Amino acid sequence: MSRALLAALAACALLLGCAQPGSIAPGTPAAEVVQSLGRPSARYPLADGGERLQYSSQPAGQTVHNVDLDAAGRVVRAEQALSEALYGQRIRVNEWTRADALREYGPPARTMGVHNFDGTIWIWRYLDGPTWRLLFIDIDRAGVVRGWSNGDENLPDPPEPR
Repeated sequence: MSRALLAALAACALLLGCAQPGSIAPGTPAAEVVQSLGRPSARYPLADGGERLQYSSQPAGQTVHNVDLDAAGRVVRAEQALSEALYGQRIRVNEWTRADALREYGPPARTMGVHNFDGTIWIWRYLDGPTWRLLFIDIDRAGVVRGWSNGDENLPDPPEPR
């Protein structure tokens, strides 16, 4: 590998290391967030007149960072939404709609149907320590969240060294 390419890769790594959604301080203006993190993957209005900037690495990654802004456009909270500690506090079975799931977690990594549920299961990938996990949210045909669960992601074994 050439020295120029190595230098460019090192510079990219340094820049990416500085721009972490979880390191955004409360009170930071929205323009500064976007300058630091780039354009969000989605934007959602919040009930208090603020806005959520969402930075999702789905479908291949395991993170969805939400940066919540107040009505004045300043950061109130920045967090990794895909956290087992938060699911039970956030997901409201029989109350949430498809729109609520999108606002909290963004588009799922994938969806699937199962024979014993009349709707679609939305699936997000996330990490719990070193373990690759999945969040499943059951959304019925009317667009209402009817349940949620989580489980391990089945990954193929790495190839044997030659």
